[in-house]
Amino acid sequence: MKRSVLILLLLTGAFYSSTQAQYTPVKKWAQELLQSIPLKQAHTGISIYEPATRQYWYQYQADKYFTPGSNTKIFSLYTGLEILGDSLPGIRYKETDRVLYIKGMGDPSFLHPDYGYQPVYERLRAGEQPLVLLPAVNENTRFGPGWSWEDYAEDYQPERSEWPMYGNVARIWYKGKAAGIRPASMEAGGGFEWRAAAGLSKPVTMRDEYRNYFRLQWPAGSQDTLRREVPFITGDAMALAVRLADTLHRPVRLATGADIPDKLLLQHSLPVDSLFIPMMHRSDNFFAEQVLMMSSALLWDTISSSRMIDHMLTRYLRGLPHSPQWVDGSGLSRYNLFTPADFIWVLDTMYRRFPKERLWELFPTGGKGTLRNYYPQGFVHAKTGTLSGCVTLSGYLVTKKGKLLVFSVLVNNHTGKAMAVRREVEQFLTKIWAGY
Repeated sequence: MKRSVLILLLLTGAFYSSTQAQYTPVKKWAQELLQSIPLKQAHTGISIYEPATRQYWYQYQADKYFTPGSNTKIFSLYTGLEILGDSLPGIRYKETDRVLYIKGMGDPSFLHPDYGYQPVYERLRAGEQPLVLLPAVNENTRFGPGWSWEDYAEDYQPERSEWPMYGNVARIWYKGKAAGIRPASMEAGGGFEWRAAAGLSKPVTMRDEYRNYFRLQWPAGSQDTLRREVPFITGDAMALAVRLADTLHRPVRLATGADIPDKLLLQHSLPVDSLFIPMMHRSDNFFAEQVLMMSSALLWDTISSSRMIDHMLTRYLRGLPHSPQWVDGSGLSRYNLFTPADFIWVLDTMYRRFPKERLWELFPTGGKGTLRNYYPQGFVHAKTGTLSGCVTLSGYLVTKKGKLLVFSVLVNNHTGKAMAVRREVEQFLTKIWAGY
């Protein structure tokens, strides 16, 4: 009996030693990454995991918290996959003989130039009844917690809203000596000023902080072509009603207390993946924020990103190894804090819940999207994240021999160029791809 136990222990020890020896090169490559000049003084976390064997190949500070930047969108994607079904919720409505009641649900595809198919718009345009807008119960503010309010005019930070239109941005263009703004209501309802200016080296677009007054200036004598997106102020329910009326060329009035109907119906708009793909591939902050808002509106007829996050954490993400601090959908906020182990868990869960082919389409692949200048062999399907001093990458890696790995590399507090950090991480992951 003792001899059998001893043999079993020896065999177990030999198996463990051989398994660990298999991963020794990964540890060596990780140390080279950590000691590289761009990362040497940074705060770095690494986790490499193989779902098939449920083995971690390597972990370094995988239980420490990091600002994830746009890696937060992985959690927003998972929310949308679990909650939204196969189509985006367009509007809630109720049609009577007299009026058509309508309520926004946060769908960002409405009149967005990326989407030619507009079922909600066509329905509203085709009807003959007067439109009555029911203001949504929207507990969100226009910006997320911890966002940089001074970036109100930057294209990566449109306002969150209950009924987005045109992506909640004005599109300014300039060619030769002509310039314009779309939608045209931005000029009629606010203002648009444009002129050549001496001393400029490149065109400049601006917007007043508290009103929709836009400015464009370009170098005198320039014949360049310019297209810029500048967020507009979405305003209150009355401003939304005016914007809808201007767009639909139909009267839209706000509902009064006596107007409120019950049992509204739901009209869907577009397939969810038509939104998820650009959200992940070009790291669209606006789409990610609206995913949380649509999910909340669908579940409770109340728009609340914080409530949606709490719901995900208590129901779908209970198995996370650490409790994240998750505050927005896009990752613009530096209040977000996740561990590498958290990303491994959610990525592994998504891999087990949804078809691999769909995930490969949703996540940017090497050579495409935000990874267009990296991983030309196409072995990585992953989400990037970038803030000042923050470079992150989490996703899936398929090795040369076909092994599937889930990985997360989070780098905070670096002081160099983001590209230098990304190149070092690329070298590390490429060694794993080639070596296994």
